[in-house]
Amino acid sequence: MADEPSDEIVVVGGGVVGLTTAVVLAGRGRRVRLWTRDPAEATTSAVAGALWWPYRIQPAGLARAWALRSLEVYEELAGRPGTAGVRMVEGVLGETRLDEVAGWLAERVPGLRATTAGEYAGPGVRARLPLIDMPVHLAWLRERFVAAGGVVEARTVSSFAEADAPVVVNCTGLAARELVPDPSVRPVRGQLVVVENPGIDTWLVATDAAGEYAYLFPQPGGLVLGGTAEEDVWSLEPDPATAEAIVTRCAALRPEVAGAKVLAHRVGLRPTRPAVRLERDTLPDGRLLVHNYGHGGAGVTVAWGCAEEAAELVTG
Repeated sequence: MADEPSDEIVVVGGGVVGLTTAVVLAGRGRRVRLWTRDPAEATTSAVAGALWWPYRIQPAGLARAWALRSLEVYEELAGRPGTAGVRMVEGVLGETRLDEVAGWLAERVPGLRATTAGEYAGPGVRARLPLIDMPVHLAWLRERFVAAGGVVEARTVSSFAEADAPVVVNCTGLAARELVPDPSVRPVRGQLVVVENPGIDTWLVATDAAGEYAYLFPQPGGLVLGGTAEEDVWSLEPDPATAEAIVTRCAALRPEVAGAKVLAHRVGLRPTRPAVRLERDTLPDGRLLVHNYGHGGAGVTVAWGCAEEAAELVTG
């Protein structure tokens, strides 16, 4: 006999956090509907670079635990090439000292070591980490969700009261600012440039003396160059001067990037909050509301750990 409607859950938000949470809940036998305003390919998640790393996310201790659980999943997915858009790729975290990360990463990342002078000019750490092709990964998550019996519905939500289920899970990211409402949720604008890859097969993340970011992520569709972290900026229009500066910073690190053909410009708004909100709440009519938002630039990094914790909150 089919489950009664009282077993239903509505997950609101179709980015990587919402999709992953929906996948975990459906995988545990729950009847789940995913309400999303935008198709996955139009969400902030689709714009992400996306290197596994707990970037701009608090609280640090919990974020690391969520990230390590997600790392386990991504390592397993990387063992199935061409399926979920996940690869394990070598690269360098610049302006990072080994003793800053070894305490929580050493046992989980074999080969983690300080960079040599020939690999990076300043202090750096070399590691093999997951690099996720987000358009492919988001499509895989959706397919996995539907295969588990989940239903995706295109919905623009103005209130959680609209969700006609006993349990509602809020994975709305930046939209939580108005929906909850939660004014502590703020955008941190990120702009990227995608260029033809001149043969770079490792990733690099660096910060220059002025505090500007530069990163290079080799993806199947091109070399992703970044980036920016502009707080409280809402514009989704690529800025030509910013794009030029990004290419210049990246070319200073890898000269072969200079002059590479530009394939695309991307802008995303990271849903930043002083700390991730992952907790139980109650709607005015007494129904359960579980919050899972505020992941900043680390949504993909912590998605599986947060999804599993959210599922535990759903079941009490």
